[in-house]
Amino acid sequence: MAEKKLRVTLVRSPIGYSKRQKETVRSLGLGRLNSSVVHDDTPPIRGMIAKIIHLVKVEEIEQ
Repeated sequence: MAEKKLRVTLVRSPIGYSKRQKETVRSLGLGRLNSSVVHDDTPPIRGMIAKIIHLVKVEEIEQ
């Protein structure tokens, strides 16, 4: 069985949002707009994404 991964892309700037949301963006490894990172599909990563879903685009990818 292939492990699921998530590609997370920053599509909106965190400027003007709370410090906590900005820190969540950074901790996911996102820096500039349109930057993407791939993470394992785990509950902690899903929780972080849920807090900043208005700033990111998420795609499930199979590997």
